Amino acid sequence: MTGIYFSGTGNTRHCIEKFIQEYSAAAAVKPLGPIVAIEESASAAKALRDAQDVIILAYPIYYSNLPKIMRDFIVTNKDMWKGKKVYILCTMGLFSGDGAGVAARLLKKYGASVLGGLHLIMPDSICDVKVLKFSPERNRQILAKAGGKLEKAARRMAEGAPTREGLGFLSHLAGLLGQRLWFYHKTLRYSSRLKINAEACIHCGRCVSLCPMHNLSLDEGTITAHGSCTMCYRCISQCPGKAITLLGKKVH
Repeated sequence: MTGIYFSGTGNTRHCIEKFIQEYSAAAAVKPLGPIVAIEESASAAKALRDAQDVIILAYPIYYSNLPKIMRDFIVTNKDMWKGKKVYILCTMGLFSGDGAGVAARLLKKYGASVLGGLHLIMPDSICDVKVLKFSPERNRQILAKAGGKLEKAARRMAEGAPTREGLGFLSHLAGLLGQRLWFYHKTLRYSSRLKINAEACIHCGRCVSLCPMHNLSLDEGTITAHGSCTMCYRCISQCPGKAITLLGKKVH
């Protein structure tokens, strides 16, 4: 089993690692391949090319759509998907409808066989919109529930009956009408909306080193965003000065 993922703030990485660990225990086998982040592009492409068993493809879902960085990875490596068996794992804050389905339709176009899908609500990562922030206790409850769901899904995979969340026609309608129809433009391209508060910035350069898109640069004490933000919230959640925002105006 090979894991290929994108994770902005760590939720998706946690889930794919736990899923493969639980599958290994349930099936009484060792994982057969690596777990690789797609920003390690050469390693991720090699893992995809060399995969002989099931690929677990994991990503967060944004407005019921694929992160642009994940879509680009799938399309860039389109010739490698033919004949691959893929199980899709999606993390989200509240709802996605067909979070697994948006990748499944693309993968099938390139000849992959989609075995199933799993949707997991995870602790909040959008830290600049107050209404989307939860208490630490609420986040612990969400994490515990997701852990139980991961264990059950891994057992089902080991038994040959993988979950198929987000892959059906009704799920497609829910994702389309619930969010994607209204917010598709937000995820169609990389965002140029990232904002940096020069007064709050301490010029540490942490955001520059963290960004999977190399979208940020530090030059003569000034951080500049270059319009290719993939909306992962990695820099925003880890900025010590709380100087970066995307959807909101203040980090809470």
